Amino acid sequence: MTDRNIRVEPFERRGIEDQEIEIVERKGIGHPDSICDGIAEHVSQALAREYLDRVGTILHFNTDETQLVAGEAAPAFGGGEVVDPIYVLIVGRATKQFEGRTIPTERIALGAAREYLEQTIPQLTFGEDIVVDVKFGEGSGDLQDVFGEDDEVPVPMANDTSYGVGHAPLSETERIVLEAERRLNGEYADRNPELGTDVKIMGKREGDEIDVTVAAAMIDEHIADMDEYVDAVSRVREFVSDVAAGHTDREVRVHVNTADDYEAGSIYLTVTGTSAEQGDDGSVGRGNRANGLITPNRSMSMEATSGKNPVNHIGKIYNLLSTEIAKSVVDEVDGVTDLRVRLLSQIGRPIDHPHVADVHVITDEGVSLEAVESSIESIVDRELGDVSGLTKRVIDGELTTF
Repeated sequence: MTDRNIRVEPFERRGIEDQEIEIVERKGIGHPDSICDGIAEHVSQALAREYLDRVGTILHFNTDETQLVAGEAAPAFGGGEVVDPIYVLIVGRATKQFEGRTIPTERIALGAAREYLEQTIPQLTFGEDIVVDVKFGEGSGDLQDVFGEDDEVPVPMANDTSYGVGHAPLSETERIVLEAERRLNGEYADRNPELGTDVKIMGKREGDEIDVTVAAAMIDEHIADMDEYVDAVSRVREFVSDVAAGHTDREVRVHVNTADDYEAGSIYLTVTGTSAEQGDDGSVGRGNRANGLITPNRSMSMEATSGKNPVNHIGKIYNLLSTEIAKSVVDEVDGVTDLRVRLLSQIGRPIDHPHVADVHVITDEGVSLEAVESSIESIVDRELGDVSGLTKRVIDGELTTF
């Protein structure tokens, strides 16, 4: 019998697929908020690896306050120009001195930011189209005391009294929204260079009718005129419709760049493929939650996941872990229709022993909660016991945070 405080109880609401209205959103990797999330998380991974290489342990840091100030651009068919660059400020705290050693945290952060942008948004020329700055303060002494491990406490202490939330399985609408953006920014963009990385998708299911609204930034260099732009929008619509058809038998309507006014010449044309070039600011934590979606029909944490320390920062660890637990339960336990996991920490308490692990379950018709309760509890206990393994997966980039 586990000594962890794990509670399993029935979910007093209808399953997500049985609710009349469902709303789901995803901000693509080139959205200003996602740019901040991506840079902050890549810097977090780089700092963690550097600390391990240099001193053999991960020291206190957080980079989850990264901000983006939009630039100004003049797009034009065939190619325009960036007039004023996008500005990104990586803000946070990092340990710069350890046992007489100086660690160049700000240089490490700049290098990680450059690497991330070159990998994900190559249309942005580092130092010209986008300028990145770093301002790190030193970590809190109190939190550094809480952070480490010792012989009596084999896992880190929670840095905060906070919580994380996860759910499974994804609904049809959630899968459509998530998969459509990932594939647009993957295989589709590889074949269609006119599509920018700033792809935002909103899904609305009303009964058995799903509307998918796509905002897709187009890159002017690859579009010669209005006819080519209209064709590009049409291709995105067809592709997303095909993606949706692979996930549902419900009626799906796809709408792309609905603010366009062709007669007035007002269209979503960009130089770099992101709205950050022209008026849209960004911030870590304002976009996708840890599972890559924004889901107002579900419980969500307000915590930003990207950029937080992967060892003991509950805002990161518990949001990722609760999502992984939910997935594991659905994969391993038959008869679960809908599941929510909430993990609550208490500052100074070992992170593998949450203040409470609260699991709400909706079972299939004919399956009682009692029939699955012990299996669910065992999975929660197992996953909590391997929380250090999750930290390694985060540092290695195996888990996404947005």
